[in-house]
Formats: sequence, structure tokens, C-alpha cells
Amino acid sequence: MRRIRNFSIVAHIDHGKSTLADRLIQEAGLVEARQFHDQILDSMDLERERGITIKSSAVTLPWRAPDGAVYQINLIDTPGHVDFSYEVSRALAACEGALLLIDAAQGVEAQTLANLYAAMEHDLVIIPVINKIDLAAADIESTLSQIERDLGLDPDDALQVSAKLGTGLDLVLPAVVERVPPPAGQPDAPLKALIFDAFYDPFRGTVVAVRLVDGSLKAGDQILLMASNAQYRVEEVGLFRVKREPTAQLGAGMVGYVIAGLKTVSDVAIGDTLTLATQPASTPLPGFKSVKPVVFSSIYPISSDDYLSLAESLEKYKLSDAALVYQKDSSLALGLGFRCGFLGLLHLEIVQERLEREFDQSIIMTAPSVRYQFQLKDGRELFIDNPQEYPDPAQIELSLEPYIRASVLIPERYIGAVMKLALDRRGISSSLNYPGPGRAEMIFEMPLAEVIYDFYDKLKSITQGYGSFDYELLDHRPNKLVKVDILLNGDKVDALSVITHKDRARARALAMCERLKEELPRQQFKIAIQGAIGGDIIARSTISAFRKDVTAKCYGGDISRKRKLLEKQKKGKKRMKMVGQIEVPQSAFVAVLKTDED
Repeated sequence: MRRIRNFSIVAHIDHGKSTLADRLIQEAGLVEARQFHDQILDSMDLERERGITIKSSAVTLPWRAPDGAVYQINLIDTPGHVDFSYEVSRALAACEGALLLIDAAQGVEAQTLANLYAAMEHDLVIIPVINKIDLAAADIESTLSQIERDLGLDPDDALQVSAKLGTGLDLVLPAVVERVPPPAGQPDAPLKALIFDAFYDPFRGTVVAVRLVDGSLKAGDQILLMASNAQYRVEEVGLFRVKREPTAQLGAGMVGYVIAGLKTVSDVAIGDTLTLATQPASTPLPGFKSVKPVVFSSIYPISSDDYLSLAESLEKYKLSDAALVYQKDSSLALGLGFRCGFLGLLHLEIVQERLEREFDQSIIMTAPSVRYQFQLKDGRELFIDNPQEYPDPAQIELSLEPYIRASVLIPERYIGAVMKLALDRRGISSSLNYPGPGRAEMIFEMPLAEVIYDFYDKLKSITQGYGSFDYELLDHRPNKLVKVDILLNGDKVDALSVITHKDRARARALAMCERLKEELPRQQFKIAIQGAIGGDIIARSTISAFRKDVTAKCYGGDISRKRKLLEKQKKGKKRMKMVGQIEVPQSAFVAVLKTDED
């Protein structure tokens, strides 16, 4: 155990975590040069396309010290985006130390602080690393002073590297071995292993990633999952060496994987404790905090026959993404589906894309909403995240919506543009700080509902990509909230209903009607698209009908002949409108999510 080190790489988005992990893997010689590619630990196509890490991934690096001793160093690469902070907290629970990466040009940013606090909560040894020292815009002196002032760490302990060029990499693993303590545990005690991740292999069933705290584990052992009391026989144990590499035994303090014939996904709970059935541990490990979703949306299969397939896919997906929360839901317009809770809008997008790509599901997602609070006149309190459950307006005493404290770090020149964006979204400016020369930190208090659509995209756009955004939930505050329904020829489409602020209701309804007008296909009859609050119509748009010129063959003669044909056509269209069904395509649901400013 003295020769084992477990550490994680944490940082803000795009500060170079995956690149540093790539270089360390190359240095350890785990992958031949001809098989190597960038972002080698990012196994999903989606991660490569977007250039972000979505799943934390573990790899075991062998390292030989100058005295000839060989160390086994377990590295866990983590995501940087605020929506995947749950992945980071789970990875940190398996470690004793963390490399906190800071971009030499950008300095300390929102998620740098958030990750520092997360690492401190787990009592980890933190090694600050200044990355990208090769950039022309690198300001190492300023970054060192930010490490001392903003992070409260000793700048003399900071390593200076360029993960891209490989400069200073020879300092990283020796620093990890020297500063990060070996894992504490008892090799002879009953087995205790923390399940910190899992994924589904179509050939081997569920593969579980574990960090052994006490005891040891080998193939043939009978294991017990303490949460479900299920028992399994271990088929294979091994280490993550980019690919899975079987080994004879896992000992205390090690990070590895276990394959034990877990056929169904529901048998495994992330954060559960794994022990031996013959000699069980007396108490389980503390596990993880339960996740609190922030944004809610419903997922429905395009064909109702695919409902069971979608349910199975969500169960398998949940295994690799413990932050997703879902329950059964139904809609008059879309049939049976699931109400899902996400950690943010990027998380929602990733879930949608992964379900479509990896699980081959054709799905419709409803407009995202947040959790509102309603106090009713009879004294009851309701928490509602689905517009379909909106209470009777006559019964509502007080309506409250969630507020956040948003922290925006930007170059000084964008202060005016960001201020306007935040004020347009009902934000209240609470403070303006200057953490370093030319950089500003703006703090706003604003409704979460105003942020979940496209606030982050707009911020990136107006700051030319330099703005970083982080937020924390504050509380629920009173506001005038109404439910806006969308009617097609008088029929309510419940999946398009939204809860919004009263002052914004008309603008929002108009934007939705205009969007639907562009997206819905024309019919043989006129389609009225209306936005309504209760019985009051507040917006309208009309799709005109296809019209055949029935009077084309009438030339000359009496006008009454033409009028007779037109009347006949009019009656036919009226009859068609009474029986005609309007199909709402998938693109229309997506279009409604976009705002009128796009």
C-alpha cells in the first residue's frame, strides 16, 4: 500500500485536464505511439466532438522512482463543466490527492474555486499546477498571486507545466508520490470497496469501478452488495490501463474494476459498499450525497410502441450517469413517458444526444422548467416542476420561483454587455469585483428560469468565449407566475405548456406561436395557433390553408356558378377542420425552446 497513490485532476473547463492526462499516459508508456490519439480517456464520440469531458475515467500508471521502487499511481480525469460536478465529487471520494489545474492565461475561474472546495470537503492534498505556460498570453506572476489570494494555497508549491508541449511534466508524478499520502486501510480487515462508477458492457454485463478501502478481492470470491443484499460470484478483477487489464487480485487502497455477472442494471447503486458474503464488513462506507436536480423536462418516445425500450435504455443510462433522476409521466398529446431531472441545460442536451446515439432511441423532449413553489389559500404548499400540475389560479395565495447567485468572470471590456444581458433576464446586480488586472467578477441574483434556456450561450457569444459562468441556488422568492397554454385549433397541446412570469407571458406566447407557425406543416384547412392564460387568448398566429383554384375551368358566364363552387369548397374545408388532426413534428417541440432573439 505504501507504493500506491490515488489522485484526480480537477479544473475549470478548457484548462487542459484531458491533455495533461494524455501526456502522463504517454510518459508511462501505456499506449504505443501508433495507437495514441488526443483525449484518449474520452471514450465517447460526443466528448470528442464537443471537446469536453463528460464522464470521469480512471487509469493506472506505473512509475519507477530514482531508487528503483515501482509505484502504482491511479489517476482519475474529471469533467470541468458545472453540470457534471457530481461526477467530480464521486471521483474525489476515491482519491487522497488532487491536481488543481489553472490556465496561465485565464487564471483562477469559477469552477477552479468550486473544485477546490469540493477537494477540501474530502480532505485531499491539493497540488496547484499552472498549465499552458507556453501561451503568448500566459501571465505566470499574476496566476501565482491569484493562487495565494483567491485559493489560499502556497504559490511556492505550484508546478509550472505545458501539457501541450510536455514542458515540466517530469515534475508531476514525483510531486504526486512525494506529497500525496498513500491510502490508509487494513489489508487484513473484511473487504470494503466503494462503487464510484459503473457502465454496461453488452458482452460482460455491468462493469463496476471500485476503490478498495480495506481487504482484498480476487476472481472466485462471493461478494455482497450492502444496499440491496444481493450476492454475486466475481468473474474477473483488474486495473484500468486505458483498456481493461485483468489481474490476479485487487488489494486495499487500489482502484480497479469488478465483473461479477451483474445482469440487470438496477442491482448496482453508485455509492454502494461491496463486501465479501463469507466475511462481511460490519458497516457500509458513507457513499455520496444524493443529487438535487435543477432543471426538469419530460422525455417521450416518438412511437408509443417504443416506451418499454426507452424505459430499459434509461435504466442502463442511469448506471453511467448517477446524476439523472427520472420517474414515470404521461401526456394527453404524447402518451407515456418519463419526467426527468437534470443538473443543468448542458446535462439535458448530453442525456438527449446519448439516448439517441448510444441507445438508438427516437425521443421528444418537452420545454425545460424549474421547480416552483405555490402556497394555496387552504394552507397547503405545493412544489411543481411540471406545468401540467399547475394548480387552479383561484386557489393560489402566493407563487414563488427559485433564485440563484450567478458569478460571471469576464474581461473588463465586456462589463456593459453582460450587465445588459443580466438585467434583461430580471437579474439584480449585487457586486462587482476585480480579482486581477483587466478581469472582472460580476455577481447577480436572478431567477433560475431565466438562465436555463440560453443564458450561457448568449454570455459566451457577447464575451467572444471569454466569459465563465457558475451559479449556486439561493432560495424561492415571490413572483407573479402564470401558466401559458398553446392551443392548435382550440385543442390544448399539454406538452407545450410553460410556467412563466406574468410580465413576460405575452412576449413568450407570441414567440412560441411564431415559432410553431414556421415549423408546423400546412394543411388543407386553416390552423389557428393561440397562446392563452386560462380562458384569455394573449397571442395568435394563423397558418393559411392550401387552396386549390376550383374556379379555374369557369370562364365567362354567370358569377353564381363560381360562387357555388367556392361555397362547396368552403363547406368541405369546414368539415375537414372538424375531423382533421394536426400532427406536431419533433422539430416544433425543439423550436419552441429557442427564444425570439435567436
